[in-house]
Amino acid sequence: MTSTGREFRSIGVIGLGTMGAGIAEVFARNGYQVVGVELTDESLERGRQHVQHSTDRAVKRGKLSAEDQQELVGRVTFTTNLSDVKDCNLVVEAVIEHLDVKQDLFRRLDAVVGPDAVLATNTSSLSVTEISTATSHPGRVIGVHFFNPAPVQNLVEIIRTVVTEPDVLDDVAELARSLGKTPVICGDKAGFIANALLFGYLNHAVSMYEASYASREDIDAAMRFGCGYPMGPLALLDLIGLDTAYEILDTMYKQGRDRLHAPAPYLKQMVTAGMLGRKTGRGFYTYEGPDSPVVVADALTPSEDDKPQLRREINRVGVVGTGTMATGIVEVFAKAGFDVVFVGRGQDKVDAVSATIEKSLEKAIQRGKLEESDREATLARLTASTNLDDLADVDIVVEAVAEDLKVKTALFENLDEICKPGVILATTTSSLPVISCASATKRPQDVIGMHFFNPAPVMKLVEVVSTVSTSEEVAETVRALCEKVGKVAVSCGDRAGFIVNALLFPYLNDAVKMLQAHYATADDIDTAMKYGCALPMGPFELLDVVGNDVSLAIQRELYLEFREPGFAPAPLLEHLVTAGYLGRKTQRGFRDYTGR
Repeated sequence: MTSTGREFRSIGVIGLGTMGAGIAEVFARNGYQVVGVELTDESLERGRQHVQHSTDRAVKRGKLSAEDQQELVGRVTFTTNLSDVKDCNLVVEAVIEHLDVKQDLFRRLDAVVGPDAVLATNTSSLSVTEISTATSHPGRVIGVHFFNPAPVQNLVEIIRTVVTEPDVLDDVAELARSLGKTPVICGDKAGFIANALLFGYLNHAVSMYEASYASREDIDAAMRFGCGYPMGPLALLDLIGLDTAYEILDTMYKQGRDRLHAPAPYLKQMVTAGMLGRKTGRGFYTYEGPDSPVVVADALTPSEDDKPQLRREINRVGVVGTGTMATGIVEVFAKAGFDVVFVGRGQDKVDAVSATIEKSLEKAIQRGKLEESDREATLARLTASTNLDDLADVDIVVEAVAEDLKVKTALFENLDEICKPGVILATTTSSLPVISCASATKRPQDVIGMHFFNPAPVMKLVEVVSTVSTSEEVAETVRALCEKVGKVAVSCGDRAGFIVNALLFPYLNDAVKMLQAHYATADDIDTAMKYGCALPMGPFELLDVVGNDVSLAIQRELYLEFREPGFAPAPLLEHLVTAGYLGRKTQRGFRDYTGR
């Protein structure tokens, strides 16, 4: 029984493809009588097989007993007669994503079902409002967007139109909860929450690849190891289907005219060439065959012979800085067997670095991740100094001082005078131009970006950033060095945001704009991205952890570099920073942490 007394007993599902069959299974699994409708006997049989195979897998995994499976399948009536849904209290449509087809179906359903029945569309990109206009009672029409595969995915986006009756919205949300799903409520805008935020990010990744800024492997590895995403954007596009992605982006662009949703030309070319991803065996990657998840080597796959080598000898490492990042980098190199000279501005600061590393190693011993002898060996490799001149005989210097261009360029001028010829000079900047540091020296060919992620001992990713002056020998040596210290190196050019921040922060900015427009709540947006896209954190959780001031500074850098109107920081982000609501560090950001 739902909150307003509307009782859902019998559910109609029109269209029994993968998605429709999954929806039918979800309802039947939760005790509802289901009427599944298809156009032909052949497609009906395919729908029946979908339900059978899906529940067979559940039995095999011990998630369903054979008796329960039999009961579940027994609750679904399979038919080709649309009028068989006449007694259903809710009908969910999961037919082809064509507006005219859906409108025609709703017109016919309107004449079949009872006056209190709710009509729902599972569309992922079309206007629910336009679909509802085909009925005589548009107030009972709602969007119920399940995610694929429906029996597994917990998220359901519930889309209200301007005329959807409030009790319909409440009842359907309550019904979703009764299915063990997590409903999020949003307005009728192309892409809803999850796709609107996800596909802008995916499109941006295609543009990055199209511009040859980074390889497909490096773009995907950057987001997996830098953000903890389950899949990289290009591999995810192959899974979704490039034709599906193109259609969703095109629909979103036509409705909102946001240039960031205009499908990347490369996407259109691939679709035209029939390279649709896994389903055709070829997309951004090449697969064993159609519908295979197994990636096989192709002409673009790096070979073992291309594995980076240390083209310069690296024995002693210098690190400048005493903050969290510098301390982490010192620990990474020392643990990997390198002698490390680290330089700070005062004895108290370098002592603090030593103390932090000692504590970190002690914790590792207590957890059984490090032997006592390894700790002693690691500490013996450390040399603390307050004098830059002690870097005279190192082979590489990694700079991790304040993100201030004047401070960094002055440091690089000093390093240029102090360090021996052939030393690699690396900056860990996350947002400043590496070439500005290089230009402060007489050896720009030896200067490179080495962007570690925080905390450096834990995070696997290092973005290796080459400028127009960086020699290939230096870039290769740094990539090989990253591998030697147990990191995943990705290569990219010297432009704002590199790979990760350039893809991550416009997505975060889009989420702020969505909240600012009162389209959905911060909680619902976070829930949609965590459950719908399997991201480790929702955008507002992440913004509050990163710090809204840091996020704003990065967003401004991106806007300044690319002059893309869509990258302009959302006014709401500016206002929160002005108000001092910077996130967890000030106890208030997009959420209030004072009482927690």
